Parts: sequence; C-alpha cells; structure tokens
Amino acid sequence: MALDTNSLRVAFAVVAFTVGILFYFGDFLSTRSPYSGWWSISLALFLIGSAVFLLDGTAFGWLANPLGNSLLVAGACAVWASARSLRALHPPVWVLVAGPASSAVAAAVDRPGINPWAGDGVFLAFMCLMIGLAARELWLGGPESSRIRMAMGVAAASVAIFYFCRLMSFILDGAGSSRYNTFFGSAVTTLVGMAFLAVASFSMFALSSENRARVLKTAAAQDGLTALLNRAGFLQEAGDELRRMRLDGRHGSLVLADLDHFKAVNDSYGHAAGDVALKAFAGACRAAVRSGDLVGRIGGEEFILLVPGISAERARFIAADISNRFETASAAARFPMPTASYGIIPIGKETADLEELIAAADTALYMAKSLGRNQAVIGSHGG
Repeated sequence: MALDTNSLRVAFAVVAFTVGILFYFGDFLSTRSPYSGWWSISLALFLIGSAVFLLDGTAFGWLANPLGNSLLVAGACAVWASARSLRALHPPVWVLVAGPASSAVAAAVDRPGINPWAGDGVFLAFMCLMIGLAARELWLGGPESSRIRMAMGVAAASVAIFYFCRLMSFILDGAGSSRYNTFFGSAVTTLVGMAFLAVASFSMFALSSENRARVLKTAAAQDGLTALLNRAGFLQEAGDELRRMRLDGRHGSLVLADLDHFKAVNDSYGHAAGDVALKAFAGACRAAVRSGDLVGRIGGEEFILLVPGISAERARFIAADISNRFETASAAARFPMPTASYGIIPIGKETADLEELIAAADTALYMAKSLGRNQAVIGSHGG
C-alpha cells in the first residue's frame, strides 16, 4: 500500500510541533544555551516548511516549492548552526541566508505551479551540504566529545548520505522514475525526517543534561574570583595527576606562591584593589604555564601549581616569568601591586603524598619569606 504523503507531512508537522514545544519550554527557557536556541529555531522551520507543502494541489500550489524548500533548507542551516555553537563558534550570516534564498529562487524559476519537483536539485544539494556540515561540526569535537555528540553526528551523517543519494537519483534517474519515487520520494523523505527529528531531539535533551552537569561540576571546582581551580578542585585533579606520574615514572615540580604584604593592599586601597591584584596574578600564572599544567588558588592570596615534566630549576624560571608578567600587569593598576614569594618542591619518580608535598612547599615558601620575600626557594621532601 502506497504511503499517503500528505498524511505523513501532517504527522511530521505534529511531531516537529510537539518536540519543539517540549524542547523550548523544557530546555531552552531554563538554559538559554545557543545550541538549544538554534535547535528550537530549526524545529519551527521544519514545522512550517512541512506544512507549506500541503498547498500542493491547491490554488496556491505555485508557492509550495519555493517557500517550502527555502524553509526546510533554513531548518537544515539552523541544525548546522546548533552543532557549530557546541564548539562556541558563530555561524556566518551569509551562509544562513544563501542556502534558503538560492533554494527559493531555483524553485521559483522552475515552473512551480505545474512542476511538483521545482528546484529540487538545488534543494537537495543544500540539504545534503548543511546537514553534512552539521555532522562534521559534531565530529570535530575530537576524542573528548561525548557519546551523545557522536551519536548525533552519526544520525546527521546518515541523513546527509540519504539526501546525497536522493540527489544522485534525481540527477541520474529523474524525479518521475519508479526508483526515485520508491526509495527517495516525498513520503520516504518525510519518514526519514521524522526519525531524524526524534533521534536528534532526544539527543539534544540528553546533551543539555550532560552540559548542565558539567557546568555544575566545573563551578564546584572553580574559584569564583580568579576562575582557577579552587582548593578542592586542585587537590582532586593534582591527586589524579600524581598517580599518573607515579605509574609513568615521570618527574615534575610543585610550586606554592603567596603574594607579599597582600593585607597592606586591602588595608590601604580596599578589597576591590585586592581583587584586582588576585586576578592579575592568576592571569600571570595561566600565561606562564602550559595548557596541561594545574593552577589553583587554595587560600586568600595563596596559589599553587603542579607542573609535570618540569625540574625544580626550570620551575624557578616559571616563577620568575609569573612575577615578570605580574609586574607588567601591575603597570596598568592605579596602586602599587604586591610582589610574590615561591616555595618549589621537586617531584621525583617516587612521588610523595600530595599533602606532604604541599607541606614541604609551604616550608620552602616560609624560607623565601624569611629571606626577604619576592624570590623563589627550592626545598625538598622526604618522599
């Protein structure tokens, strides 16, 4: 029995409407995330675009393909923009406009009143391109990407391949051929679209929950003022890193830093000035270390760094670099910034307990303070 295309289009519109309402109120309003926003827009465009094709066979049939094709391509562009926003990238406006506009023009000049496949070649090419680009964006997240993103990437790639095959059949066989209508006709395409909406929307809900959990976890481990790791976050990540260093037989260094006479800054210039100094020092630390090194703020004006693969002597140079960067940042402040003292502990292949290392670094830091501050002292531990 042949599939009723109009009934499927109505079903597709109902699915898009239902999922769109649930997603908008259940996710976007609570998160306001860009990918949720773009996905809500794509669902709305797919809904309206599918409904427009119900004009086929009416006095307004000439409008169905130009408007419907452009809306569906715009929906595919929104899917791409949603996937792109997961990597914090903004979609170029011209891409969002070019695809729908080209699809509308191609259908408008292809006798849309009497040709039910008006502009389909351009329409299929853009659908394949934009959904394929969405799949690419999902895969570009790299090996750290979640399984949910990978599943979405597979789903998007499958739909892109379907549209590519449909385009090839349209070019080689023609829209009126039995093979095209059997495997790639409007009814089959509508079913594929319904399946994709269901899978992608479920994945979006799951991805949103995953991202919220990640944000909460990050917030719990992050210092609110400097955006460095807080004490609990640093101890957790440093403990894990030390275990890996022990297994791999790697060396490294632990650096404890403290701003000199920091209380005088607060007393003389106010706590706002103290906050400026803390954020400037945190920025100097971030700029001086590698991306994989750990930096945390574990006290009021006390900072800590774990630098795997770095000798104590090399860590001394890093401390000097931090102080130089901090001094440069101080030039922009309207008050004299404090200096910093450092206690450095080498970490050998037989790594000591993290708390022991911190205690040893604190002893070295105390020595730097007693020697006049604004310097680094390399200490030792018994581990």
